[in-house]
Parts: sequence; C-alpha cells; structure tokens
Amino acid sequence: MAQKLLSIGLLFFGEALIIYAEILSAKMFYTLNRPFWFVISRVGAVALISTFMLLCGYMFGLQAFKNIWIVTVISITSILLAEPILTYTITHQLPAKGAIVGLILGLTGLIITLVWD
Repeated sequence: MAQKLLSIGLLFFGEALIIYAEILSAKMFYTLNRPFWFVISRVGAVALISTFMLLCGYMFGLQAFKNIWIVTVISITSILLAEPILTYTITHQLPAKGAIVGLILGLTGLIITLVWD
C-alpha cells in the first residue's frame, strides 16, 4: 500500500510541478515579455525535477499496481486535477463549464480505476 501511495504522490506532484513550469514559462515569455533564455534558465530546473518525479512515479506505480493502465489513469487524472487549479492560481482565469465536467469525469474515472479490479 505504501508503494501505491508513493507512486500516486510522485505522479501527482510531478505532473503538478511540470504544469506549473509550463504555465509559468508561458506567462513569463508572453505576458511578461521575458527573453527565451531567461525563462528557460529559471524554469528549466523545475522541469528536470518534475521529470525525475514522473519517471519514479511510473516505475513504482507499475511495480505496485502491476498494470500500466492504472498508472496512466493516475497520471492523466493528476493533470485533470492540477492543471485547472494551477492555471487559475497563475493566470486568474476560471475554467469553463466543459472543463468542470471533465474534472468530475476524470475524478470518477480515477476512483473506478483504483477500486474496480
């Protein structure tokens, strides 16, 4: 059980961290008009750390769940949960109705995947 939780945690925080880096770099480059290399030098390290977390999350997840599809659903659902929160936090834009429905369906899919075996 601990390895499953470790995998879920690594996948969720790894996805959240890379999404944070993506949105922040886009905002810095476009909205704040920072030079390309300035943005990459500031956000690149975060992207490397998140990539390491995602690699570990997939490795531990496959070992713990014995099924890559479960790991994939956890990863996708992490994106569905983290991205709207981070997008709003960084850009202050609210999700549309369709995005909210997608979040609910994604969370439902995660619960079904983890429970239904």
